[in-house]
Amino acid sequence: MRRFDVEMSDLQNLLLDMAGLVQEMIKAATQKLITRNKQQVDTVLCLEKEVNIQEIVIDDKCLKLIALNQPVGADLRFITSAMRINSDLERMGDEAVNISEKASDLIKYPELKPLIEFPKMVGGVQNMVMDCIKAFNTSNAELALSVLAKDNEVDSLRDKVVNDLKNLMLKSSDIDTIQRAVDLMFIANSIERLGDHATNISEDIIFMVHGKDIRHPRTCR
Repeated sequence: MRRFDVEMSDLQNLLLDMAGLVQEMIKAATQKLITRNKQQVDTVLCLEKEVNIQEIVIDDKCLKLIALNQPVGADLRFITSAMRINSDLERMGDEAVNISEKASDLIKYPELKPLIEFPKMVGGVQNMVMDCIKAFNTSNAELALSVLAKDNEVDSLRDKVVNDLKNLMLKSSDIDTIQRAVDLMFIANSIERLGDHATNISEDIIFMVHGKDIRHPRTCR
């Protein structure tokens, strides 16, 4: 096997390792919100440090692969897609940190309202993340395309959560209640953005496999 092929395989494994760390962060952050377990050890910040280090390592490897090998065609698409996926994974980690921090504040107080839609949002996003990572590992453009279709479901759930919280705020004059509602809206938006990043990764996978850029289709002529 050529040295270049070995390096490309190493790059793929680095991205998969980073994706695994990000999935752990998302799971830990959302479990804290839903279970309201004050004794749960917060591993999110520790994992974030690993993800940040991994992001730098992957970017450096991508740049060296391009500079030293001058790849073309499918190899170049793989490396450039890997760089974009790397960035989206790191931002997913940032959103998990945001969720964890807000959840830590919220569980200090009584539950504002039953979180009926939140577990549905979390489940939908976790499935999107899992599928886009599997699609990357197997170069499965069809699976990546299915992730795009799930994004609207998560968006709809977020909209329902935000509207319900707005109505609750309009009926309340209690500052603490309003602040908790704002925090829940913040979390809902962070969860929705996790789905957006999974969508971005899926679009990159389709480009990687087929060489077709499907971002912003309405702007293409």
